[in-house]
Amino acid sequence: MIPSSRLWLLPFLFTHSFAVILTQTTQIKPNSVYDYIIVGAGTAGLVVASRLTENSSISVLVLEAGVSNQGGIATEAPFLAPTLTPNTQYDWNYTVVPQAGLNSRTFSYPRGHVLGGTSSANYLIHQYGTDEDWNRLSSVTGDAGWAWNNMKQYVQKHEKFVPPVDGHNTTGQFIPTLHGFNGVVSVSLPASAQPIDSRVIATTQELAEFPFNQDTSGGDHSLLGIGYLQSSAGGGVRSSSATSYLALANGRPNLTVLINAFVTKLVQTPATTSGTKAFRSVQFTSSPGTGLTPAVTVNARRDVILSAGTVGTPHILQLSGIGNQADLKAVNITTIINNPSIGSNLTDHVLLPNIFNVQGTQSFDGILRAPAQVQANVNQWSTKKTGLFANNVANHYGFARLPSNATIFRNNTDPAPGSRSPHWEMLIGNFWFNPGVDRPPTGSFLSIVTALVSPTSRGTIKLRSSNPFDKPLVDPRHLTTEFDIFTMRETVKAIQRFVAAPAWAGYVTSPFGTAFSAAKTDPLIDTYVRGLASSLFHPVGTASMASKSSTTGVVNPDLTVKGTEGLRVVDASIFPFVPSCHPQGPVYLLAERASDIIKAAQK
Repeated sequence: MIPSSRLWLLPFLFTHSFAVILTQTTQIKPNSVYDYIIVGAGTAGLVVASRLTENSSISVLVLEAGVSNQGGIATEAPFLAPTLTPNTQYDWNYTVVPQAGLNSRTFSYPRGHVLGGTSSANYLIHQYGTDEDWNRLSSVTGDAGWAWNNMKQYVQKHEKFVPPVDGHNTTGQFIPTLHGFNGVVSVSLPASAQPIDSRVIATTQELAEFPFNQDTSGGDHSLLGIGYLQSSAGGGVRSSSATSYLALANGRPNLTVLINAFVTKLVQTPATTSGTKAFRSVQFTSSPGTGLTPAVTVNARRDVILSAGTVGTPHILQLSGIGNQADLKAVNITTIINNPSIGSNLTDHVLLPNIFNVQGTQSFDGILRAPAQVQANVNQWSTKKTGLFANNVANHYGFARLPSNATIFRNNTDPAPGSRSPHWEMLIGNFWFNPGVDRPPTGSFLSIVTALVSPTSRGTIKLRSSNPFDKPLVDPRHLTTEFDIFTMRETVKAIQRFVAAPAWAGYVTSPFGTAFSAAKTDPLIDTYVRGLASSLFHPVGTASMASKSSTTGVVNPDLTVKGTEGLRVVDASIFPFVPSCHPQGPVYLLAERASDIIKAAQK
């Protein structure tokens, strides 16, 4: 159910999609053959589709279960990102199983069900992770090509850094040498100033614990400290894989994109290499709600490429008989390849929305409660692509580490990939922000979301049944390790120190809610955290990459699925560790290198 505080957006959320691509499964002839079939037109899938079809002799079919990204303001105006999920047509509308570490609570688990995937439905935050993230991936896989020294070239190929739409002077807000200016996806700094900006910057000057960071994109520049948010937007409009990479390729006759196409399984085909199983055929039908159609099978000359995401990719593999034999037997699916790693190692960031009461009317809560003011902002964005709705939900965020002498390290190793990579994040919003919970009818608020970005808890994606339309069992197992709850506890203490800085005097009055107000001892902080935390919805790891010689893992360093031929995975599920940042940027870089790997295999 959509919270009542968002009902005013219904006309914008559910406008008709003006599809510019195929929309009916009957438009694809059964047993059609393409060089490549990509399952999922998401963040990674459309990059690969665009890059592969640069060669006019290569044919590509992309199958997307979701809807068009066009025709609605919410998919374009950055500030409206929170309205896109959950419980909308743009969301797969998954729900996690009861979480033992979160008082057995369950909650929505948004993933993009739309052309562009989660890049069309997320909060647009754009970073690349730390060099230590990438170097760890290289070390684990034994492939130097995944190290940062090689991967950083793809920043230039991918990114098109553009001036903010309000035209303000950005000197000191980013480091130009860290960015690309001639790439594909637009990236920009905040599109308008917020009343709390000066307080945030003042705090970085008043408290040494929270230093200023001139650039938050990462790489070999430290992520640590507080800086200006960078978003995948340009000209006040979201820039997704659909509006960028697909736009480059949309007129190519060798590219076919079909939305409303629900893949039910991969089909085994004859193998050419002894000891392997081939999967060069895909079976799909119409997505639920788009009209029942017969199943269609299509075939790939070269590869089927799964880009269905961290939830969708293991779901499809398991439905196809590729997975943990015991789990498949439990739902009456015959095992073709027994690989217990598939669907395991689910790793995700944990979110905690810490909300403070504030004085005055500087927060955006009053605007968002007033239909006339909302409409005025809609009109401004629609006509000029400026104003509040042209901006992201925050202008500043930051990353930090636990102290090196923290007691948790007496019996736990540091899970971060290196000493310059963060353990946790904070994002500072000038209004009520608590996903899925209505804004109170009165009051003004400051929200400081804290997130665990180096979790040690690991979860699973498993089949609910053999019916492909039954949503999988999503179990991230949040906060089930000592390190994770310790770190979240320390984030609460840290933001309490943050708002105690002189910069917030006379503005922040008190924590919001009984549990937050009482969170002054470790046990009471833990009670507060376990009762409120959920996911930041950055899942990775369920088809994790490992070295070619490893007996664990799902894909090899060239992204081929172990024990198969003609089958690759290119999406966030291949990361064995969640990046120390918002993962959209790393997925784009992954997809760029994957495209080069696949092209090289054609020779």
